[in-house]
Formats: sequence, structure tokens, C-alpha cells
Amino acid sequence: MDTNLTNCFSCGAMVPNMDGPTHRYMLSSPGCWSVYGVLLARDYGEYNYPTVYRLSVDAYTVQHPGRPNRQAIQSVAVHLIALYYLLEKGLPEAQVIRTRSRAAQFSDQFFWLEPPTSMGPITIVNAADAEGLEEYQRVAREWAKSAWEAWRAHHDQIRKWAAL
Repeated sequence: MDTNLTNCFSCGAMVPNMDGPTHRYMLSSPGCWSVYGVLLARDYGEYNYPTVYRLSVDAYTVQHPGRPNRQAIQSVAVHLIALYYLLEKGLPEAQVIRTRSRAAQFSDQFFWLEPPTSMGPITIVNAADAEGLEEYQRVAREWAKSAWEAWRAHHDQIRKWAAL
């Protein structure tokens, strides 16, 4: 095993074993947060903000739910609702952006969902390792499906929230 790598305690990805900053409520190892930052930089720069960017944000967020506090609860709920609309309803991204904003208006009705024990087999590392935009788009879609599937036990509740 590479001692320069460690499992992210939230998503399970093998990421750099390092000290550093993390998000204040989406809990991850510093190495995982660093890999995510590199991916975001590529999304904004090299890939010129591709359409799958939001899928990556949704997948990363729900794989790093944090602890039960109002901000984390709202964030996970809104991103799970977005994945529901994208993956189950097939709504176009432009419409899903509006559903995210609308869902946030009902955040007082959201509550903590116990996170799954496994966040799915596809993680930030798979997306970051993709070579080129075409492969990244494919992996990002698979990542989003994997993250959504990990929360299967809560799909009925997420569908109820989406209907608000």
C-alpha cells in the first residue's frame, strides 16, 4: 500500500495523505478536498465549465454529508433532489438549476438522513483521473449515478421533498 495515500473517511476514496484545509461542513479528508479543488480548477479552466460540472458537485456533496446541522442537512437534501431530477426524471440541467433554488426554499422541512455506510464505488478520484473531457463526462455521469444509488434507502423521502 502506498503510504502517501489514505482513505477519505467520508467517501472512501484513496487520496493523498496530507494535512490541509477542508470544507467547513462537507466533511472530508484534506487530501480528498484537495483532489476536489484540482477537479474544480479543471472544470473552470481546461474544460470551460462543462455541462457535467453540476453532476460532479452533486456527487461530491452527497458523498461528504458532514454532521447533522442545518447547513449540511440543506446541502445534502438539495443535491440529492438535483440528482433525483437529473437521473430519474431526466430533466435538462437548466431546469434542474431552478429546482435546486426552489428546493432550498423548503429547507425548513428537511431533516438529517442517516448517510449510507458505503458512498458507492465511484468517487472524486475516478473523475479526477479521467483523461480528457469526453472521458470525464462519462465518469461524472457514472459517479452521479453511483452516489445517487448509495442513498437508495432514502429515495422515497427525497422524492417527497422534490414534490414540495
